[in-house]
Amino acid sequence: MNSYKNPFIFSHIVFTKFYPGFDIMPSDKRNRPHIVLREEENNKITFSLLRSIEFMVHSRSMKGEKAMPAADRKQLIKKVVVFFGLAALIMAATFFIPAGTLNYWQAWVYLGVLLGPMCFVVVYFLKKSPELLERRLRTKEKEPEQKAIIKLAYPLFLAAFLLPGFDRRFGWSDVPTWLAIAADIVVLASYLMVVRVMYENRFLSRVVEVDQKQEVIRTGPYAVVRHPMYAAVIPMYIISPLALGSFWALIPAAFIPLILVARIFNEEEVLGRELEGYIEYTRQVKYRLIPGIW
Repeated sequence: MNSYKNPFIFSHIVFTKFYPGFDIMPSDKRNRPHIVLREEENNKITFSLLRSIEFMVHSRSMKGEKAMPAADRKQLIKKVVVFFGLAALIMAATFFIPAGTLNYWQAWVYLGVLLGPMCFVVVYFLKKSPELLERRLRTKEKEPEQKAIIKLAYPLFLAAFLLPGFDRRFGWSDVPTWLAIAADIVVLASYLMVVRVMYENRFLSRVVEVDQKQEVIRTGPYAVVRHPMYAAVIPMYIISPLALGSFWALIPAAFIPLILVARIFNEEEVLGRELEGYIEYTRQVKYRLIPGIW
């Protein structure tokens, strides 16, 4: 039998070629594949990954940040590996489980567009601004309003990113290849803008909070709009369904900007109350998201 005509054998050859610590095995009577980590390789791979990242991140921090103690840096590296590793697995599961197949090229390209650059970005900020990454790992909101907004956001995000997989399974949409690729380019451009914002603002937390040493950032994208991070991610969220090959998922994705607008109103209230100089900054930079409009 020609191995390359059998999709399971071919995928096993390719996958184990590049990931020798894993096996790909049939999971049920329909021989749908699943991926397992060989037990004897688990600790070896984890240890090697941590040591490699640790080696790459020993460098000076960004201007204005003190060097992080070695013990804290090692702990942060472990958190980063777990956090982003789980994020990658959850993203993959969100796409491929509803699709019922790994034969979903739009999802593979989308994951590559996001996770590929993300690896380099994480290593860079581990070197230059580990405290920023630590802030980006925070997920527990303190403000009651933000907690309520997050609860409203969950159904929209789930629908926007689960529907494409079901769309792939049942063939509801027929998104042209060129349109999916164009959407991937927009996603990549949006992510690069996110990185630019992170580079400019080392106090950029994932949750709404004000650090004791925080100062108002007025340079770079912050000289144009007050919330450049949201301005960057909104196109990414809106266009992602097309990158994943679904027209139907555009419906829940279209409501995500409204959630972010609600988040901005409360965030500005917190910043105006707790961050010295922010009120003056709002008089200098008049627009929140879109120059000349709002």
